[in-house]
This record gives sequence, structure tokens and C-alpha cells, in this order.
Amino acid sequence: MYQQMIFVNLPVEDLAAAKGFFTELGYAIDARFGDESTAAVVVSDTIVVMLLTRSRYADFTGKRIADATSTSEVLIALSAESRSHVDALVERAVAAGGTASEKVQDLGFMYGRSFDDLDGHTWEIMWMDPAALDR
Repeated sequence: MYQQMIFVNLPVEDLAAAKGFFTELGYAIDARFGDESTAAVVVSDTIVVMLLTRSRYADFTGKRIADATSTSEVLIALSAESRSHVDALVERAVAAGGTASEKVQDLGFMYGRSFDDLDGHTWEIMWMDPAALDR
């Protein structure tokens, strides 16, 4: 059966630093889909984050490229398998040079935290109790 994939394309200032950041988070870089201006970060079988230098990113749009350190262009939300996995991923992101948001969302059945990567893109990491889905 066909599984639809999502490719999130993000502009980055320093491709090597961005690749290192996501590698520190535990994600693999798929060298088959990269070159000196792009890198493919494999998040899961169906989610790939394409890191593109700002000049390469500009090849795909006629719009001004947002500076994610001062504006918000997208919030990227990823699920985690547990509350402890949420915390662990955010802590790894901070250790790799990212910035954690002070805001923690704890609704009991749902728990989330967020961080900004090296280029200011916001990543929301969340866990939801599977039992809450059955209500």
C-alpha cells in the first residue's frame, strides 16, 4: 500500500552545522539526496526534512525567505512515544546548540515542549496518551 510522505524544506545558513545539529538529535542524513547545498534528514520512513542553503532554497520560491530567528514561518510538530522521549529530544536539541522554549504544555493526557533549531525554526515535540484517543 502506498504511504504518502512529507518533505519539509527548510532554509539554513550553515549546512554543515545544521547537519551536525540533526545528527546530534539522533537522525540520519541520507547522502543519496544531498550535495553541497542540500541534505536530507530522515525523521521516519515517511518524514524527511530537506535542509537547503538559503541560496538553494531561493531557487524554489520567488518570495522573500523568512528569517526564522525573528519571524515565524512554520511550526513543525513531531510526536514522541512518551513524556520522557519529549524531554530527551528537547534536551539533546539544547545540548546541540538549539534553544528550548520555556513553555511546557502539560494537560495530563498530552505533554509537549518545543525548541528552536540553529536557524530559528520551531520544533514542537509532543506526546499524547493513547488511552485518551479511545474516549
